[in-house]
Amino acid sequence: MRLSIFGIGYVGAVSCGCLASLGHDVIGVDVSPQKVDMLARGISPIVEADIGELIAEAVRAGLLTATSDVAAAVANSDVSFVSVGTPSAPDGSVSLHAVDEVIASIGRAIAGKTTPHIVVMRSTVPPGTAENRVIPILEQSSGRKIGAGLAYYSNPEFLREGSAVRDFRMPPFTLLGSAEGDDAAVVREIYAGIEAPLHVVAYNVAESAKHISNVFHAVKLAFANEAGAVLAAQGVDAREVFRVFCEDRILNISPAYLRPGFAFGGSCLPKDVRSFLALGRQQDVATPFLGHVLPGNMAVIDRAFAAVTALGRKRVAMFGLAFKQGTDDLRESPYVILAEKLIGRGYDLVIFDRSVNMAGLLGANRAYIEREIPHIERLLASSPAAALEGTEIVIVGHANRDDRAALLAGLDGQTVIDLSGMADLQAHPRITYQGLCW
Repeated sequence: MRLSIFGIGYVGAVSCGCLASLGHDVIGVDVSPQKVDMLARGISPIVEADIGELIAEAVRAGLLTATSDVAAAVANSDVSFVSVGTPSAPDGSVSLHAVDEVIASIGRAIAGKTTPHIVVMRSTVPPGTAENRVIPILEQSSGRKIGAGLAYYSNPEFLREGSAVRDFRMPPFTLLGSAEGDDAAVVREIYAGIEAPLHVVAYNVAESAKHISNVFHAVKLAFANEAGAVLAAQGVDAREVFRVFCEDRILNISPAYLRPGFAFGGSCLPKDVRSFLALGRQQDVATPFLGHVLPGNMAVIDRAFAAVTALGRKRVAMFGLAFKQGTDDLRESPYVILAEKLIGRGYDLVIFDRSVNMAGLLGANRAYIEREIPHIERLLASSPAAALEGTEIVIVGHANRDDRAALLAGLDGQTVIDLSGMADLQAHPRITYQGLCW
């Protein structure tokens, strides 16, 4: 396939070499005469393992050329990849100045050709860039509409410096953002030589996946460095601790807990975060990152509380009181904290949790709930139907399978704030639905 790649910096140069190695005819495009000259002579403009050989071989084979002529590059290609820089703006947001300029120039070049053209975004951009920024510029400058001789896709890269060629050839997946109903067949064909799962998603999902991947990498590094400093101050070899830590592929290095939803609680996580922070204080080790974990968790509860109060003072039913479904452990449950806040604000609240039986609560668990919510018995409903009677707002934290069925059957006209992400709730025809972060 005939491809043009706009921006032959780090991502663009790797894409030039790797896509040419798959047999595509590639044109590298850049405003820098030096980069264009180097690429045209088969010399990589970046230092990266294996890419020099790939570029040299592609130029020798006639599969890779370079130019600064936008119109010529678009005229002689069917698909244009955009891989220009998106640096930070002074306010911390992403500067899309280079993206705007290159998209407008590609659009003007498309206006001068009669055949269809595809534009693919490889640069890291924030969610909403496709629909709110790039597509309007592209349609205006080209005089075409998406779906009428013009297509646009988001195709974020997941390349690490030092192993970019290997990452290109063996990615965890290939991600394509597209318009609804567009299966991105042409771009699928471009990546046919890459053996990896390929996902076609909404534009903003593709853009967001790249964004949060980098944020998560930063989170992992910050966590490892800060936790390592606390451990070292205790005389512990943090490298050995993390070696063992990473052996757990069920909870630690896994999808476990990476599900957006409500706050964490229970007798372990809050307590052990506080304990670890105390270790740092004892040795005068700063823990600014870990120190914000518990306040961040409380902010999740505050968001749920704000969602309720925005609806006015109405009777509220809450499903779930224990910190998670299937237990009666109320200690530091975020649902208990939410209930306290609602009671404190004067809300008429009723709670249903089949696992919570006051007669069966013992020890620290009973002492905790009696201290936090005295006379809790008068708030507890005996069934989902009893909880829903006369309510206008329903907060859904958790419920077992049978109780979920009764909940769904009993809902009629209420506003439901879903803290757990129940698909059946979102599709319910007789409620006003609000998800916490979906």
